[in-house]
Amino acid sequence: MITIKKLRPADTEAVKSIGLACEQVRFAGTAQEFLEEICETTHLHVIYHQDTLIGYFKLDLAYAEKFAYCPTGALGIRAFVIGQQYQGKGLGSAAMVAVLGYLAEHYAQFRWLYLGVNCQNPGAYACYKKAGLTECEDKYLGGPAGPQYIMYSEIK
Repeated sequence: MITIKKLRPADTEAVKSIGLACEQVRFAGTAQEFLEEICETTHLHVIYHQDTLIGYFKLDLAYAEKFAYCPTGALGIRAFVIGQQYQGKGLGSAAMVAVLGYLAEHYAQFRWLYLGVNCQNPGAYACYKKAGLTECEDKYLGGPAGPQYIMYSEIK
């Protein structure tokens, strides 16, 4: 069972233990970078599978102000990470489905969720597609690691 929670101080050490393959770090950053983003409009969350912290993500309430492709009033997800040791088991897609349910309950004032996924990151792209996200026709060309697919989902 996947559970989404806001980051708590007690989660910090477990987050630091989440590792990614070197080629994935350029897409999502490191756990330390995740923990260092303290901002009123960025809410840090963790992903649990049963009692084990397996990943984390940033929920960006100001995403639409940063990215023209995102409609006003939509949320954005950044740095969605499933630890390397938990990848390839369907947990990423299950986590994204759980995130959408969590958003409907805890962020009901928002109707849409948007994200960018690097075109050179087929695993993440497949994860989001399997979770039911839709790809826009256009791509975002300003990504720090290259072009990105723009993906979205309605929050129901």
